Amino acid sequence: MTFLISERNGLVQVLTMNRPEKHNALNTGLTEELVQALKDADADDGVHAVVLTGAGKSFCAGADTTEFSALVPDDPLAVNRRADLTTNLHLSFSRMSKPVIGAVCGNALGGGAGLAIACDMVVMADDVRFGYPELRHGIVAAVVLANLVRQVGRKHAFELVSMADPIDGQRALALGLANRSVPREKVLEVAMEMASRLAQWSPLAMETTKRTFHRVSELPLAQALDVGRDANVMMRGFRKTSQGAQP
Repeated sequence: MTFLISERNGLVQVLTMNRPEKHNALNTGLTEELVQALKDADADDGVHAVVLTGAGKSFCAGADTTEFSALVPDDPLAVNRRADLTTNLHLSFSRMSKPVIGAVCGNALGGGAGLAIACDMVVMADDVRFGYPELRHGIVAAVVLANLVRQVGRKHAFELVSMADPIDGQRALALGLANRSVPREKVLEVAMEMASRLAQWSPLAMETTKRTFHRVSELPLAQALDVGRDANVMMRGFRKTSQGAQP
C-alpha cells in the first residue's frame, strides 16, 4: 500500500493513514486503500478488532481538494465514481463484523470528521480540532451528514455544519461523538486498550452484537424487538457450539 500502513498487534489490526505532509487528506488512493484494508481485516479470522489512526500531527484533514479540479461536470463518470467511493468507505464500517476504534488527534475535519465518527467507538485528543468547515470553502458537508445527524440529532448536527467552527475533544465527548477524550499522547494507547479488550470476546458473539446493533438502531420499536428476539434465539444455538452443550 502507498498511503496506508497496516500492522498486526496481537488480535488487533492497526491501520494508519500515511500522508502526514497532507494531514492525511483523503485522496482517491488513500480512500481506495482504506476500503480494501477494512475489507481484508473483516475477512481475516486472525483479526478481532481494528484501530484506525493517522500518521503525523493529524487524524485526517478531510478530502484532498487538489483532486477537485478533475471532478467537473464535463466528466460525470469521474464525479460519480468518486462519490460512490466515498460513500462505500463510510458504509464499510457498519457493514463489517469486526469493531473499529478511531484514535483521533490533531485535525479531524470535513471528511476526516465523518471518517472518525463512522468508527464504532472513538478516542479523541482533548485538543483535537473536530468539525465541518466546508461552508468556509464554498462547498457542502454532504456524505458525512448521514452519520452526523444519526449520532447527535438535528439541532447539533446543523450547528456543526452551518457554523463551521471546530470543537475540541471534551465538546465532542459531551455531544456523544467520542467515547473518550484524553491527552494527545494517550490517544493511541487508550484506543489499543479498548480494541484489545473487544478482541477478547467470542468473534461470533461480537459479530452478532454489531450486526444486531446496526439493524435495531434504524428500526421502529416493534421491528427492533423482533430483530433482538431473533438474535436471542440464534445466540442460544451458537453458545452450545462455542462453549459445549449446556445442561
